[in-house]
Amino acid sequence: MLNFSILVSDLEVSGPGGLFDFNATLPLVAIQFAFLTVLLNIILYSPLLKIIEERQEYILTNISKASELLADANKLITQYEQELTNVRKETQLEIINSQKIHKEILETELNTSQTYIDNLLDKIQKDLASKKTIALKSLDAIVQSLYNDIQNQLSI
Repeated sequence: MLNFSILVSDLEVSGPGGLFDFNATLPLVAIQFAFLTVLLNIILYSPLLKIIEERQEYILTNISKASELLADANKLITQYEQELTNVRKETQLEIINSQKIHKEILETELNTSQTYIDNLLDKIQKDLASKKTIALKSLDAIVQSLYNDIQNQLSI
């Protein structure tokens, strides 16, 4: 604190006007400040602001394009989901119809096979019955001849 008061007292004593001497340096510093401000504005700030604005426009256009693409993608997703549900319904209907058709075909084939098997069994039963009667008649003839042979042998 003591050093600061000595410094202030030295400044007051050192020259005419002391601390607030308004000679030609103040307007010269003001002109220099204004010139440097304009020069910096032209050389540094204007191109920098231009680049910043271009970058901002680039970002905004990319964001708008991205939002448009996202909206299109959402539309396509809903469209494809709708088509997928429609296709699933159609395939389920086709599966049900094909199952019905195959069931009907199977039933007709089973009925045809059952009829054929029934006819074949009837035919086999008739054939066996006729063979049975033939076998019984021939067996009757053999038994009758044996009976006659046994009687002939017993009567002798």
